[in-house]
Amino acid sequence: MFIIESIISGMMAIADVIWGWPILILTSFVAVYMTVRLRFFQFRHFGLIMKETFGKVFDKGSGEGNINPFKAACTALASTLGVGNIAGVSVAIATGGPGAVFWMWFIAMLGLIVKFSEVTLAVAYREKDPDTGEWHGGFPWFVKNGLGKKWKWLSLIWTITLGLGMMVGPAVQSNAIAQSLSGSFGISPLYIGIAVAVLMGLVLVGGLKSLSNFANAVVPFMAVIYIAVSVVVMIANAPAIPAAFAMIFHDAFTGTAASGGFLGSSVMLGIRWGLARGIFSNEAGTGTAPLVHSSASVNHPVKQGLWGVFEVFFDTIVVCTMTAMVVMTSGVWDSGVTGAALTAAAFGEGFGGNVAAAGMFIAVVIAFFGFTTAVVNAYYGGICLNALGFKGAPVKVFYVLASVFGIVGAIGALNTVWATFDFFFGVCVLCNLVIIFVMRDKIVLLVRDYEERLLTQSWDATAADAVERLGLMEKPEDASSLREGVKIS
Repeated sequence: MFIIESIISGMMAIADVIWGWPILILTSFVAVYMTVRLRFFQFRHFGLIMKETFGKVFDKGSGEGNINPFKAACTALASTLGVGNIAGVSVAIATGGPGAVFWMWFIAMLGLIVKFSEVTLAVAYREKDPDTGEWHGGFPWFVKNGLGKKWKWLSLIWTITLGLGMMVGPAVQSNAIAQSLSGSFGISPLYIGIAVAVLMGLVLVGGLKSLSNFANAVVPFMAVIYIAVSVVVMIANAPAIPAAFAMIFHDAFTGTAASGGFLGSSVMLGIRWGLARGIFSNEAGTGTAPLVHSSASVNHPVKQGLWGVFEVFFDTIVVCTMTAMVVMTSGVWDSGVTGAALTAAAFGEGFGGNVAAAGMFIAVVIAFFGFTTAVVNAYYGGICLNALGFKGAPVKVFYVLASVFGIVGAIGALNTVWATFDFFFGVCVLCNLVIIFVMRDKIVLLVRDYEERLLTQSWDATAADAVERLGLMEKPEDASSLREGVKIS
């Protein structure tokens, strides 16, 4: 028991260090560098990005792939639109002060080009599994096929770390689900954890198509409901919005003094919690979303990369901001309450003081968002095992373990679960940002080619054709092998 506590304490200490200057400096450097190299691509083409993503939700895609671009994005959003948007934002505010919201926005604006880059690379260097017919791409694949064996050591670190993180991931979600449902409906956390575990298994059994269909049905529906109710509450609290924004910008650079039940926070504490909860929410830079985006039916890697920009913008700038404004304008952010309970209390003020009704609303939203995130986390972990060479039974065993963590999380300690997950995510972010920078020239070539094709509307038949034409493989002859579904040794 002492050994486990020591390990967890060490992970928490490392997480506190990682989510300070290291990630702030590295993310800023990589994001600013790529933004300049790509001539502010994410801002110059923002209108085009919205048109090609949100404007084409019913598009079936083109080229090779297992699911259409929108389903791939919904599956990725099923992971990002979760507890981080509801409980995570409140944790950041309650722990780091209102200034943490500014740092969430800051990391999101940097994350636009970072997620674009990683998704683009994932599609460019994906492989078709000859046994299952599924396309796989992401960090392990674009390192192997784009850089070669010399970077294999970092790929192993990322893959193993993320796999462990995704096994623990469902615990984060089920903890919030259990807290919300038990508080609002009086259901035992143990029973909630068991229900989460069983339902996770049922969805995961169906594989990618089952998961993407589930996400496609649930994510848009719940997102619209949550945004609509948030807007109603914000309208009711409209007079307090200017002061809330002023406090966010002021406290981001001065820290927050103690008030009410809030113990106060320094600038660094605001940065730490803003960055951690921001990246946990939109997952930009972690390398998780590319694992599912690589399955999209697109004929050019950059086309799916556009969905990466959309995800970060929608997740943090839209949904997280909604939560932050509801919490900040409610007058209860400094009450000493944190997590989902704080969000529920804030909505309760907007519901005319009916905290019970607000709690039920938040509980239902968290249950849906948290569950979809837990399932996708487990699926990501399965892909990590695939990258390590494990298939079939080992993947199913992993799904069982991830589902069991859903039970553990339901009855576990919130702070310990969050901090452990922060450690895994932090290590993955550091590895991923390094590789994005190392592969910067390949990303630039893909973007320039996309912009040229956009003008002529002359597209290759498949994304693999575009990669082969540009000579972006570590071994040029490998591009045709990937297109035919032959695994590279």
